[in-house]
Amino acid sequence: MSTIEHETTTQRWDPGVHSYRSMGYFDADYVPKDTDLIAVFRLTPHPGVDPIEAAAAVAGESSTATWTVVWTDRLTANTHYQARAYRVDPVPGRPGEYLTFVAYDLDLFEEGSIANLTSSIIGNVFGFKPLAALRLEDMRIPVAYVKTFQGPAHGIVMERELLNKYGRPLLGATIKPKLGLSARNYGRVVYEACRGGLDFTKDDENINSQPFMRWRDRTLFVMEGVNKAMAETGEVKGHYLNVTAGTMEAMYERAEFARDLGSLVVMIDLTIGYTAMQSMANWARANSVLLHLHRAGHSTYTRQKTHGVSFRVIAKWARLIGVDHLHAGTVVGKLEGDPATTRGYYDTLRLDHVPADPSHGLYVTQDWASMPGVMPVASGGIHAGQMHQLLDLFGDDAILQFGGGTIGHPLGIAAGAEANRVALEAVVKARNEGRDLLLEGPAVLRSAADRNRPLDVALATWGDVTFDYASTDAPDVLPTGTPS
Repeated sequence: MSTIEHETTTQRWDPGVHSYRSMGYFDADYVPKDTDLIAVFRLTPHPGVDPIEAAAAVAGESSTATWTVVWTDRLTANTHYQARAYRVDPVPGRPGEYLTFVAYDLDLFEEGSIANLTSSIIGNVFGFKPLAALRLEDMRIPVAYVKTFQGPAHGIVMERELLNKYGRPLLGATIKPKLGLSARNYGRVVYEACRGGLDFTKDDENINSQPFMRWRDRTLFVMEGVNKAMAETGEVKGHYLNVTAGTMEAMYERAEFARDLGSLVVMIDLTIGYTAMQSMANWARANSVLLHLHRAGHSTYTRQKTHGVSFRVIAKWARLIGVDHLHAGTVVGKLEGDPATTRGYYDTLRLDHVPADPSHGLYVTQDWASMPGVMPVASGGIHAGQMHQLLDLFGDDAILQFGGGTIGHPLGIAAGAEANRVALEAVVKARNEGRDLLLEGPAVLRSAADRNRPLDVALATWGDVTFDYASTDAPDVLPTGTPS
């Protein structure tokens, strides 16, 4: 007897193995409730596996189902707790791939816990044998669930008030080389970059507490450099002190030491895990310290087109967790980033209401219900010659970080910082005057460089440097023109 014939002669509660679809995990007529969490998966079933059954399996295995009928289901309000796949769309131009929309009742999740949310949605199902690949593309988090999270410790508006800096992107730099400097030399780099015109400098993801520079020594010399630069420039400055450590107790110790020395910001790595990130976000709000999140390790599961978790989902989780900054791509730098996809990341982090826009990789509408925004960070292979492109792409509410593009300047670190600051202020002025940045930006920078030696040298050194590679994660839907 075939599977289909078998299902016509059995009932839902008959013992044995039934299809997930027959057990109610696919319902094309289901209308999601406002309180449902909606996950959008990219399915790649093995040849011969029905995509609707595969979608039902994803819904089932990420909620209440197992491989066979269990009688204990009847001790629960079973249909209430079942997730439901309700839409399966072929992906344009990619045969064998399907976008599947799955609705989950809010009661399936613990309030205010990213750890529980991720254990539920991506816990087991990514290893399911009938699927050749599976990717979590997007997620609509209902307002009822959003409101159970703290959100950013401070957010974009409060960060600008703490810094007293408005109307332009913020400038930063990652200290280079990121490993090997002594604490005193590290502090010297911080001082030179901050006095030259940057708003922030930062540790990189793998600076923690190594034999060449222990965390306490780094913190002391870094804060000496920050405070000296603030005294000389009259501006608020900061350094992202990476407090990532092997235990929460060690992380709190490092963060408290930075706070006690007057640091306005600390940094954590994505690799510490969701619970640790939420704990640090709570600490940051309670202690009036900005929280910077480095997305270390994300590409191990966000970069591939067909399997893993999209970065736009990580961005949503990070906003719920409560970070103030998040690295979100540059488009023009050395790291992966399609322009439309990256704009979708930035909108997800900054806007209060983010409408669905498949051309930007946004498959569902997200309402943040006044949760503060996260400041996106652009870093990785960018330089002053791209300043007009960066401002056009990302607007004012972003942090532009030039590591090598500051510290590699032929005239020194302070000159590198000055070049970036002059370039930024020149293109902001041109933008405010209504000039076309993409068309006139190079001329604006050239004119400013005629009056500023550090910028002139920066453009001569890096002006033609680009990183042109095809993105591995471009949107599957292209925008179309409005019919005339």
